[in-house]
Amino acid sequence: MARKSTRKTARKSARAASSRKPAQPTTEREKIVAALLELLSEESFEAIGVADVAARAGISLAQLRGEFASTIAILAAHMKATDRAVLAEDFSDMEEEPPRERLFDVLMRRLEILAPHRAAVRSLLRSARRSPPLALALNGLAVRSQQWMMSAAGISASGPRGMIRAQGLAMLFASVLRTWVRDDDPGHARTMAALDRALARGQRFAGFLDDLCTIPSRLCRLRPRRRRRDDDDFEETAAA
Repeated sequence: MARKSTRKTARKSARAASSRKPAQPTTEREKIVAALLELLSEESFEAIGVADVAARAGISLAQLRGEFASTIAILAAHMKATDRAVLAEDFSDMEEEPPRERLFDVLMRRLEILAPHRAAVRSLLRSARRSPPLALALNGLAVRSQQWMMSAAGISASGPRGMIRAQGLAMLFASVLRTWVRDDDPGHARTMAALDRALARGQRFAGFLDDLCTIPSRLCRLRPRRRRRDDDDFEETAAA
């Protein structure tokens, strides 16, 4: 019942998000980010320079340099703002749900927030396929964001295991984005199905990872016995 309720809530939220307009930028930083997103909806990332962003934002290059070092840094600010918008949501009603359901809800909320920028995301995905360095840079930003999304869902994102999970989730979410940018259904049924399948794959991988992570502890339990035998041999030698 909870799973059905979650899907129903996500569908309603997706419909509302499809007609939502982006908030008007107020600060200089927000104007710069909005300018880059507007430009991305019109042309490829590699064709956009900092001078183009400054002109669209209505500020000087000196002002833009005072806020950002590059167009990648502007994208990072956009992703950070998206993270904050998701983290500001109240997910307390999902506390009793399984981790996969909580993560589904968090990531659907992220897509709702991204809805006004769908054209920009589509353009960025195309550019990333053509440019491995851009794809690598975006992956680093995505992994950091997914660590926060995991934390919002109550899933551990710390340590090496958390980093591997975040990397896997970033790749899974990228595959969902490719479906989302082509999903014209107001209820985003295709997107939700893609996300559900992706999280199912991720859940199987996480289980496999948990199995792998038990191996070091088993080895640690074997080491004391080996040390005790060495100590016994030393004591026998000393006694002789």
